Amino acid sequence: MKRKRRYKRGYPVAVLVGFEDDYAIIWQVFSHVAKLSIRLKLEGKRTDERVLYNFHESVVSALKPVLKEGVRSVVVTAPMKTTYATDFMNHVRKHHRYLIQSKSPNRANFAELVGSADDRIKVAELVKTKEFSKLIAETTSEEADHIINVLEKHLYSTGDNTVVLYSLKEIEDIVYDRSKLNELGTVHLLLTDRYLSDSKSKNRIQRLLQISKNKKVKTRIVNAETPAGTRISQFGGIVFFSTPTKQRAD
Repeated sequence: MKRKRRYKRGYPVAVLVGFEDDYAIIWQVFSHVAKLSIRLKLEGKRTDERVLYNFHESVVSALKPVLKEGVRSVVVTAPMKTTYATDFMNHVRKHHRYLIQSKSPNRANFAELVGSADDRIKVAELVKTKEFSKLIAETTSEEADHIINVLEKHLYSTGDNTVVLYSLKEIEDIVYDRSKLNELGTVHLLLTDRYLSDSKSKNRIQRLLQISKNKKVKTRIVNAETPAGTRISQFGGIVFFSTPTKQRAD
């Protein structure tokens, strides 16, 4: 009997929200694969303002748990010659402005793209396009720059619950110790894609990433070629830091 191949999804890259005529579908996009998260049905006609409002609210509500995991890049798609994506973004700008405000700690980076995310095959084709890759590069760069700015503010802080670590061993010690982790405020784990690919301790790092996710550590893997990646590389390629609860950076 052949051993089943291990499912490899890689690290989280973005959230893809695809709008169709009567439903929306949300995908979590990883470096190796896209995973279906949820499908939300439009309960009524688009011409009914209340129905459309409730539909868009359901999409925002479904996005929040995914965004809380640390991914802040959102690509919104819809078929050609429709306004579905634009209608949703107008809803976000009007009713959830905190998600797009540049200074908001809860902001996300949204981008629009023409295309269908109706099924796994279409999504696979979509994420391979140059347009999608460009959007992801732009939004993740903005996202990483924002997180780095938060890090810079706390690098030399001596306040309570402020921790900055650059050693894999030190980071493991604090992440694996729930009592220590619970004493901190919001915690972030940043590493470059080059650090991950070149490391001789890939299994240790993958275990750290998985446990960090389980413990709600906001984890991001950053392109080493970006300004944010360059800054993280100056710390050795990996950095863990916390911010006091009153100054949450999530």
